[in-house]
Amino acid sequence: MIQHLIIVPILLPLAAAAALLLSGARNRRLHGLISIAAAVGLLAASLALAVSADKADVAATYALGDWPASVAIVLVGDRLAALMVLLASLLGLVNAVFSLGRWARLGPYYAVFSQLLLMGLNGAFLTGDLFNLFVFFEILLAASYALLLHGSGPRRVGAGLHYIVINLIASLFFLVGVSLIFGVTGTLNMAVLSQRIPGLADESRALFHAGAAILGVAFLIKAAAWPVGFWLPRTYDAATAPAAAVFAIMTKVGVYALLRLGLLCFGPTAGLSAGFGGHWVFVMGVVTIGVGLIGMLAARDLGRLAGYSVLVSAGTLLAALVFRDPAIMTGALLYMVVSTLAAAAFYLLGGLVGADDGDDEFDAPALLEAYDPDGDGQYTEEDERAVVINAPVGLLSAGFLICTLLIAGLPPLPGFLAKVGMIAPLLADPVGPFPRAGLVLAAIVIASSLFSLIALARAGIQILWAEPDRIAPTIRLHEGAVVGALLFGLLILTFAIGLPLDYLQNTAEDLLDPARYATAVLGPEARS
Repeated sequence: MIQHLIIVPILLPLAAAAALLLSGARNRRLHGLISIAAAVGLLAASLALAVSADKADVAATYALGDWPASVAIVLVGDRLAALMVLLASLLGLVNAVFSLGRWARLGPYYAVFSQLLLMGLNGAFLTGDLFNLFVFFEILLAASYALLLHGSGPRRVGAGLHYIVINLIASLFFLVGVSLIFGVTGTLNMAVLSQRIPGLADESRALFHAGAAILGVAFLIKAAAWPVGFWLPRTYDAATAPAAAVFAIMTKVGVYALLRLGLLCFGPTAGLSAGFGGHWVFVMGVVTIGVGLIGMLAARDLGRLAGYSVLVSAGTLLAALVFRDPAIMTGALLYMVVSTLAAAAFYLLGGLVGADDGDDEFDAPALLEAYDPDGDGQYTEEDERAVVINAPVGLLSAGFLICTLLIAGLPPLPGFLAKVGMIAPLLADPVGPFPRAGLVLAAIVIASSLFSLIALARAGIQILWAEPDRIAPTIRLHEGAVVGALLFGLLILTFAIGLPLDYLQNTAEDLLDPARYATAVLGPEARS
């Protein structure tokens, strides 16, 4: 059953997108029902996949057409893929509920592109070969272009054009790198690659390394690493709040790809290719943390502040995941989950706080007139009374405080647990890309918490607390409920960390044993 469950996270969003298109652009109530039903179903399927993957000794695979795994389009449902799909599905549900009403009605087909984005994300996490990784990358990027431009306006168009150009360049690097790798190895299946790389001839290995380096540049652009990550703060800040919340996981797609390929193709069993590129990834990760912190200290609005915090989290993950240590990897995986959800909550909270602060989204008459619960095409005051509340500044401040503790990694919330999970083994100075690299990274992670706290506290004072007579912004009930539920879930995670931590420890052990992945995909074809 789990074998067929693997393809559900791809087919369900695709089917939902088709149903939304067939229902027409004006049937907004039906769009909301389909979106939420599909998001709930996807979350249930993703949770079932994660539970099944954790119980299984060997990762489940799905070979389309039942061709041999080495030549088929293969989907692999191991613990890491299931974790990422579950995280994307959760953000998909958050987006579907939060965007009801005014956000989705800024333009047509917001729900359609949201479903296609989920399809691309889930496919990228589940695919077992590089070519289909490229295909799913393009699907999620095409959907993200539409979501970024949703609502129009000069700011979104400018950021959108920049974003499109950057990602077209990344796609070019992706294709060139994949072509070189295929020319040398004769395959794009990641499991087969892990088997063939140790035996490459010296002259072929140099060309393979060149292809891997070019491919790595594409992934680093996706991960928004320095010096190719300056597009992110401006781009995410220009998007609507629910779209930016989903975008919080998109940098993790690049991190995921680097982690997956780095351990499969350049792990300890890769012969002369072992550890290739790790030094550069570590340096770029450390510098990305520094750039993100400087950006946070310089930011003057919540959108940019959230964007630079995403850069800090991406840099932390890139630097930490270079270490082949199960304890560090467990902490890094927990940090990836917490930082992604915290960034999503921060973007949503920023959208609510900015409701009456002159943001162009809220000044546009189209936004105010977009909310039409009766579906009659007319906006009236009666439409608003049932669903609009004046959010007390105290509640918004409490939400901001929780986001601050999560992003800065302060006790007692799970962000602190994740950072401690990384820092403690780093202080033991494990084998890394450079001598004392573990101690250096531990110091930088601790410093990042301090500077993040300074930046976030200053922003909170200036935006929420500096004006005692500030008028409370108007929000919709379901918007406040979504942000509250997301933050409450992260609070609960603090006290129920045991089960997720066990799952992440098992995930780290799987990742550090590439032969287990190859055996799951290739079966008898795998070389021990």
